[in-house]
Amino acid sequence: MIDFLAPHHYLPHEAPMCLLESVVAVEQESAHCRVTVSHHGVLAPFLDAQGNLPGWFAIELIAQTVGVWSGWHAMNNGEEASRVGMLLGGRGLRCPTGYLAQGLQLECHVTLLMRDEKIGSFEGQILADGNVLASGRVNTYQPDNNELEKFF
Repeated sequence: MIDFLAPHHYLPHEAPMCLLESVVAVEQESAHCRVTVSHHGVLAPFLDAQGNLPGWFAIELIAQTVGVWSGWHAMNNGEEASRVGMLLGGRGLRCPTGYLAQGLQLECHVTLLMRDEKIGSFEGQILADGNVLASGRVNTYQPDNNELEKFF
């Protein structure tokens, strides 16, 4: 079994913007991360008055799971793990309840659909207790260092 580092080791995010708490698995074409919706966890600053996470955060949870996938693979190829990646957009994103309920442990899964040197497309799902709470496809862009210099 592989021991994974905490998600912030694979992402260019610092608190409070790293929204994942643990990495469960990273494989050739998929990743699985976890986070608990709790006033005591990393999602605390973003919870509503009832302690729920608004559903629109699902796209960021899926995108950060993609980032963990990318960072883990980069690190294992001897590259910088926490390179900046960009979320180009999402398709078919759904969170039927409109929120992710307080107390749930969210299982964030992504599966690679297509990738070239810079563009990637991933199918994502967020589950709790075996139920799909949110899902959709995200498209990402991995700029090279020259492009990053121009952006920033």
